[in-house]
Amino acid sequence: MKLALIGCGNVGKALIDLLAMKKDYLIARKISLTLCCVLDSKGGIYDDSGIDWGSLSKHLERQSLGTHKQYAAGGEEIHRIIQNMNIDTAVVATPTNKQTGEPGLTYIKALLKRGINVVTADKGPILLAYHALYQMALAHNAKLCIGCTTGGALPSVNAGLIDLAGADIYKIQGILNGTTNFILDEMEKHSISYEKALEKAQHLGIAETDPSLDVEGWDTAVKLLILTNVLMGSHKTLEDISVQGITGLTVADIIEARKKGEKFKLIGSAVKEDNAIRMRVGLEAIDNSNAFYRVDGKDKAVTYCSDTLGELTIIGGASGVIPAAASLLRDIINL
Repeated sequence: MKLALIGCGNVGKALIDLLAMKKDYLIARKISLTLCCVLDSKGGIYDDSGIDWGSLSKHLERQSLGTHKQYAAGGEEIHRIIQNMNIDTAVVATPTNKQTGEPGLTYIKALLKRGINVVTADKGPILLAYHALYQMALAHNAKLCIGCTTGGALPSVNAGLIDLAGADIYKIQGILNGTTNFILDEMEKHSISYEKALEKAQHLGIAETDPSLDVEGWDTAVKLLILTNVLMGSHKTLEDISVQGITGLTVADIIEARKKGEKFKLIGSAVKEDNAIRMRVGLEAIDNSNAFYRVDGKDKAVTYCSDTLGELTIIGGASGVIPAAASLLRDIINL
């Protein structure tokens, strides 16, 4: 399989590192992958015979892609590669824009129309246009793999599509954001304020300098929306979700819940009743009868309830850029 990587940010670089790390694994399993091009927003490198993963990984440890000896500048490079058609699969690791889906949306459409498989980490296009992209993939005999968009290492999409195939999913619930779960866990364990727990998460690199997307519940809402549209066949938007984050939680709230044997978790839920789907993201106080009670630290979880296969809960999954890259590699290998 000939691969192109579009987007050389943290996840893109981690995928290159991972390919180098997993060389022996791939050889032992006779999985043939050739990385033919790596592109960023200003140009890229291309070699039809294959780019050496190890040497590129070492180069990117010290320098940017733009300083590579094979780098060719030019904003149209991505479109030239797409037109070239000498790749089987493209990994799209462009930054997420939940308002427009760009630039990833344009790239994915162009790739699928050329019959090129797409494995993506970019939530924006899937959030805004999943059904149209899925139909485009079918029409052009290509595959669209989105396992990295909703939980990274947690196989939330794949489990719903593959392991619950044939079942009607009527409820989805999930702890879908590891940052907020870590903050809540710190508040619970040490009886500290939200502000103190956030400060620790930022110091450890778990939370961003601007953590608003995570702590205000929007990252959870985006992932919930993707799962709902993909697995329940709906056409919902973010406006259909009631969203509340964790910023208003106090130490007093934590202590009061503890007296009742409860913990707070940020949970996204989509429930189908009478042919309508209700969606919300918010704090819930749960006791130890709930499977999510023991989902601590940066762990995530998802529960599916279905008509014929019952209830399925998946818990865990590593966090970070290498696990995110590993979820891309998982989709590539499954292809």
